[in-house]
Amino acid sequence: MLITISGLPGSGKTTVARLVAQALGLEHVYAGDVFRRQAEAAGLTLAEYARRAESDHSIDRRLDDTMRARAKRGNAVLEGRLAAFVAEEAGAAALRIFLEAGEAVRAARIAEREGGDAAERLEQIQAREASDARRYREIYGVDYHDQRRYDLVISTDGRSPEEVAAEIVEHARRWK
Repeated sequence: MLITISGLPGSGKTTVARLVAQALGLEHVYAGDVFRRQAEAAGLTLAEYARRAESDHSIDRRLDDTMRARAKRGNAVLEGRLAAFVAEEAGAAALRIFLEAGEAVRAARIAEREGGDAAERLEQIQAREASDARRYREIYGVDYHDQRRYDLVISTDGRSPEEVAAEIVEHARRWK
């Protein structure tokens, strides 16, 4: 079984993906971890590596190649904004999930998790989203926000990660 979980920063992807993977006995593969390892291997901070990715599309391609190869093996929850796209490109049958949440909710979650002011975090995530969307259009011609790409779109506003994960697990068990 392969499940992809995509969504915007602060939508709950990581927590939900981890819970779904645990419930179904699958590996949790997080694109953010792969990106961080690539930054470390390049001798750059995460922020420096992300800035470099703005103009060096080989960075995103390398990350996506890693995720694509993992999708082909199945038996995982792939988490990342392009997870559904890379699974599709790999020819892997996957249950494709998109998590959404309002900007204020996402900014508050990130501020709670990482510290800082929610208004400041909101500005940062808006800039990050714009950068990511622009890069993904330039590199692949894809809009990961297009909800037609997903089997299930779930709003995480006002819901616990456990509730969202339970909904996905229930759907996955029927999908098999």
